[in-house]
Amino acid sequence: MQLRYSFRLYPTRGQQAALGRAFGCARVVYNDAVRARRAARENKLPFPRAGELSRRLITEAKKTPERAWLGEVSAVVLQQSLRDAEAAYSNFFASLKGERKGPRLGEPSFKSRKDTRQAIRFTANARWKLTGAGRLLLPKIGEVRVRWSRTLPTVPSSVTVIK
Repeated sequence: MQLRYSFRLYPTRGQQAALGRAFGCARVVYNDAVRARRAARENKLPFPRAGELSRRLITEAKKTPERAWLGEVSAVVLQQSLRDAEAAYSNFFASLKGERKGPRLGEPSFKSRKDTRQAIRFTANARWKLTGAGRLLLPKIGEVRVRWSRTLPTVPSSVTVIK
């Protein structure tokens, strides 16, 4: 059984800027993955695998001058964005085959810069921590102040920050 708890974060100005960069980088990587999958589908080529997309869209892109800014955010955020794109495509294909309950899903669409629904996810690999002072330590963002409305029954497996 999985549980989800919502808590309000109070980032400082610098942390807000770092979160904004993380939201933007995650959106760009997601859109690049959707674009690569669409191009392969249109050209009737096999879909690129997750490892290939990770290498091409994250690792190699960080080395180019146009995308060097991807190195300013945690790599786990970018990897989770790729996983979100993979999940969207697997749900789409399961919907086409009739393996998924509910209405048919369309092909994953691009994330808009103007959309206010932005989210990033930190898994245990990101090495985030709950500090003794009751703050949340996020990689490349810092210690963010949290309003704890209840105590957590266990240590969470991941943290999702939603704007």
